[in-house]
Amino acid sequence: MAEKQTSNSGQFNRRIVEDRRKTADHPDIKSMTLEELTEWVTGIGEKPFRAKQLYSWLHEHLAGAWEEMTNLPKSLRESGKAHPIVCLEKVDEQISAIDGTRKYLFRLEDGNVIESVLMRYKHGNSVCISSQVGCRMGCRFCASALGGLTRSLRASEMLDQIYRIQSITGERVSNVVVMGTGEPLDNYDNLLRFIHILTGEGGLHISQRNLTVSTCGLAERIYDLAKENLQITLALSLHAPNDVKRRELMPIANRYSMDEVLEACRHYFIETGRRITFEYSLVAGVNDSDEDAEELSSRIKGINCHVNLIPVNPIKERSYVRSTRQAVVNFKNKLEKYGINVTIRREMGSDIDGACGQLRKSYIDKKESEI
Repeated sequence: MAEKQTSNSGQFNRRIVEDRRKTADHPDIKSMTLEELTEWVTGIGEKPFRAKQLYSWLHEHLAGAWEEMTNLPKSLRESGKAHPIVCLEKVDEQISAIDGTRKYLFRLEDGNVIESVLMRYKHGNSVCISSQVGCRMGCRFCASALGGLTRSLRASEMLDQIYRIQSITGERVSNVVVMGTGEPLDNYDNLLRFIHILTGEGGLHISQRNLTVSTCGLAERIYDLAKENLQITLALSLHAPNDVKRRELMPIANRYSMDEVLEACRHYFIETGRRITFEYSLVAGVNDSDEDAEELSSRIKGINCHVNLIPVNPIKERSYVRSTRQAVVNFKNKLEKYGINVTIRREMGSDIDGACGQLRKSYIDKKESEI
């Protein structure tokens, strides 16, 4: 299926007018589309073509301040200072001595902190970003959910995780996964705005096919996403072969059954032609038996999918233990026996706070202990 990338498409375009009203008094410049930016620039008395220059500074040159935009007239730069540009502050950086993976802790303008990860592969650099400050989904094995949800991130705050990492390292980012702290589909409108700016012309122009969005399974939002005319990869955090075990690991399973979520995934593939990825975190003695593998195979058989097996990252607040290497391999072999396409996720940054939410949680705990 040919890749479809437009600056505005699907339901996203119909929400722009409402977003303009919301941002009229306190515009978030970096979250604006070029069309919105043009309207804002002309509204403060500048020529329309200045919007394209400004957009390029924000999303191509990754400027973090008005002073950096040297080809803009002084009048525009002075007017702009009343509207600070979102630019995340690096609080901490951990670098793996094993594989060079870098984990970043960034401070937002309201003082909250979020984390992002840079992973280097032969095919290019991949960045995993957060979509929320905290998370309200409550997955039992995830450090991100321990403190609940503080707020959702704006599109600019999602984008700037990538921009700051690219600026810090001087290296091009070619792949993005929205798989860090937060549930992306719980921040739906900002997620769409982020996708269109990141993949559209005039910015980094990363291919939609190189963008993965992970969800724990908000079924109605999966149907909505299927209408958006995107070519991104959808990754479903499945983590169990049946509803009973899934409810034990993921509270969201009390709202949506596996049948409902898997049917939404089937629909997504039909509408987009994009193969589904099923994320499956293996927990020793919970979901890693031969019987679990056999049942999982029967549930997802017939879906154009790929299973990504993930040995769970233990956190001190939970009693879950990762499966042994042999158990992981056995699970993989069992799935392959039933014709399921499967890989074991390569561990990156195992010598640093690699699991989602660990670096942020460590930082918050340290701050609280100092009070």
